[in-house]
Amino acid sequence: MLKCAVLGATGYTGAELTKLLLAHPHVRVSLLTTRQEKPIALREVLPSVSKDIKLEITPYSLDTVKKKADVIFLCLPHTEAMATAEQFLAAGKVVIDLSADFRLRDKKVYETWYGVIHTAPQYLSQAVYGLCEVYREKIKKADLIANPGCYPTGPLLALIPLIKRKLIDPGSVIINAASGVSGAGKKLVAATQFCEVNENYNAYKVNQHQHAPEIEQSLSEAAGKPVKITFVPHLLPVTRGIFATIYAETTAKATEAVIRKTLQETYQQSPFVRIKAEGQYPSLKEVRHTNFCDIGVSIQKGTRRLVMLVAIDNLVKGAAGQAVQNMNLRFGFPEEAGLL
Repeated sequence: MLKCAVLGATGYTGAELTKLLLAHPHVRVSLLTTRQEKPIALREVLPSVSKDIKLEITPYSLDTVKKKADVIFLCLPHTEAMATAEQFLAAGKVVIDLSADFRLRDKKVYETWYGVIHTAPQYLSQAVYGLCEVYREKIKKADLIANPGCYPTGPLLALIPLIKRKLIDPGSVIINAASGVSGAGKKLVAATQFCEVNENYNAYKVNQHQHAPEIEQSLSEAAGKPVKITFVPHLLPVTRGIFATIYAETTAKATEAVIRKTLQETYQQSPFVRIKAEGQYPSLKEVRHTNFCDIGVSIQKGTRRLVMLVAIDNLVKGAAGQAVQNMNLRFGFPEEAGLL
């Protein structure tokens, strides 16, 4: 059995990941850690776990993690994961980082958007971006996997095949995406308290969100040239889920049928991407608590304006589920193991 450690197991993502790993047929959760000073019974964080599971979430110890784990999941805050990852990579461990610290390949871009000096830039070129359906073969050989952000996951899966086939103008892409409140994490912030979120809907970080350069990086790679997008995130008054509405101008050879067929052919061997039939569109209820990404397509009549609708669960396909999917690819397990 593969031994797994989850660092930062008390947060929303860490707890979701722990729950998935406990149900995985090929792994054993060997260690859960916290930055708190005293151990916490796992059942205090995950009351739904079996009473037979006696795991504790214990204070972090570098030596203990190195002794007890084969693969290490970093559910740490952005800017904190880079130093920790460096220590485990030097020890020959496989690291799956759920923070943003290794997603951007350009050190200067990272430092501009996150406001700190990157202390492990030597690993930026080594890290493989863990968008499973796009970088599957690279992930299988990687020792450092940068799990994608929740917002980029769905739009990238929708857009990359179309850009590669030159079915849309990459420079015309506009993404309006709305996330459930769990995407903000457990940190107490006035804007995510119940009285602010309930019966409300608002945009935030307009043209300033740190996931924009992450999306642009992968779209630029697909296009073979620099791509700039417009990305506007919104906060939904729900616990979990991301719903993205994407707009782009199609090229002359693109029709709705061609676009849908391109997506279907691209993901026919991918168990977690589902392309909706003509006239059907995703909803959050259909993807919550799953690792699925659902995509719907429509072209406005009399125009070349494409509308794509994409739904995922931000804690599963947008974080913990995709991390498990990355682990499955890296260690040769069935891609859907522990997720279906």
